[in-house]
Amino acid sequence: MPPVSEVESRHWGTLPDGQDVRLFVLRASNGLSVTLGEYGARLLRVQVSDRSGVPGDVLLGHPALAAYLGQEDALYFGATVGRVANRTAGGHFALDGTEYQLAVNHPPNHLHGGPGGFHAVRWEGAALSEDSMRGVVFRYHSPDGEEGYPGAVDVTARYTLSDDGWLTLDCRAVTDAPTPLNLTNHAYWNLADGGAGSVLDHRLTLSADGFLAVDDTAIPTAVTEVQGMPFDFRAGKPLRQDIGTQDGQLRRAGGYDHHFVLPDSGGELRRAATLHDPVSGRQMEVWTTENGVQVYSGNMLSGGLVGWDGARYARHSAVCLETQQAPDAVNQPELDHLGAASIIVQPGQPYHTLTQWRFSLRE
Repeated sequence: MPPVSEVESRHWGTLPDGQDVRLFVLRASNGLSVTLGEYGARLLRVQVSDRSGVPGDVLLGHPALAAYLGQEDALYFGATVGRVANRTAGGHFALDGTEYQLAVNHPPNHLHGGPGGFHAVRWEGAALSEDSMRGVVFRYHSPDGEEGYPGAVDVTARYTLSDDGWLTLDCRAVTDAPTPLNLTNHAYWNLADGGAGSVLDHRLTLSADGFLAVDDTAIPTAVTEVQGMPFDFRAGKPLRQDIGTQDGQLRRAGGYDHHFVLPDSGGELRRAATLHDPVSGRQMEVWTTENGVQVYSGNMLSGGLVGWDGARYARHSAVCLETQQAPDAVNQPELDHLGAASIIVQPGQPYHTLTQWRFSLRE
């Protein structure tokens, strides 16, 4: 099998402050292609061949940089989010005796690092080239006090694509003061048609015995067993099977928007989820070093967003499988203990998280 091709790089657009932004294209010999952008260190487009050999979109996104500077950016399409993914209750936490108030950008809580979080800044991208792998490493320096967080943080997000059809995101960070860190990628997946239609007929399997029940503001209240509930995906089932039940958790969220607790792996890479589209035959396995995955069934997509090839992204046109630590772990020690490491990162103790998407075909 020939190796993957060289990394393509070209101008993507210009930010309002005048910064030029580049995008990068990775291609594997099996036809899989991945497009990434410096703004938000984000996945912009992923194309995978179906069982007939026809390539198609499997990720929601947009070709124009300007789209990510407006309404779409509020939905974090394909972005690397941080410093802290998911919700922080009241936008508030205490650390080493000091109280910190963050932006309440998803009232009454803080969400995904705030309005100026990692998704909304330009990262410096550089192409990587190895014998059987190509990729891009994005670097960003987050100064002390950015979005209200303590300590300066230097973070890298390294995306690589192998000939096996494996796309890997390796995030690392160091800090000069104790600070919470919980990074994830906020990709919206639809293996059938890239979001032109519904994702509800996709079959999802999760290696999770428990999930976090949440209150009316999506803050966790208890670790709950999935047994006998609409949250049991251990044997695999179509997303639509239980999404319309009268379960109060699902009614409040308009679908799935819950953190699933994975067995402790001790920080080792293992499979967390499998997503399969029976029509195209495309399958994606999600592997991670994290002990949790947030499943979000695109409940807030409204049909007003238009993406690749004119696809209009309606409600439930995609599912997010965000590998991460528990929401509000900075305020709830019992949730912090669910992770392989504490959400509080110390100087001299680097942060590291690894997620891998493995694409294949299945009958």
